[in-house]
Amino acid sequence: MMKMKTKTKATERAASIRSFGRSLAAVLLLLLCGAGTVNSQARNAMPQEKPYVVEYYYKVKWGHQDEFLSLFRKNHLPLLRKQVESGRLISVEIMAPRYHTPEEHRWDYRVTIVFRNAERAMEGDPADLIRQMYPDQATFKREEQRRFEILDAHWDLPVLPVSVEEPQN
Repeated sequence: MMKMKTKTKATERAASIRSFGRSLAAVLLLLLCGAGTVNSQARNAMPQEKPYVVEYYYKVKWGHQDEFLSLFRKNHLPLLRKQVESGRLISVEIMAPRYHTPEEHRWDYRVTIVFRNAERAMEGDPADLIRQMYPDQATFKREEQRRFEILDAHWDLPVLPVSVEEPQN
């Protein structure tokens, strides 16, 4: 009988340890899940520093492409480069089509600007930097007005990257 009681106590102790182990595992699992949720919520609350890309298309009146590009290089490109230096912009790229397209789809220059984030993109060009870089504001404004007078069309197109991978279910 004594042996039976010892076995029973040992069995009870083993069952108790297993139960404690399961409880501990459940508590740890809950803590991990909770920490993941808190961590996820904290990540969502933080502002995202995702780059914001905008393509600016310019369709110039026939015969004025060189004049437009000259004015762009003189007045707007240096301003964009300064903003890359300051960190508002990540990059600026200017492209022209290699071949022609039908007139209704024609564009002459595409300027792709990668902003640090969407918030920085909505700020607009800093007026104080424009005044600093171009002290002769009358000439600057006249040349910028001319740059837009010789356009047939201009449009801004924010773009988003699209994953080429199949979504995982």
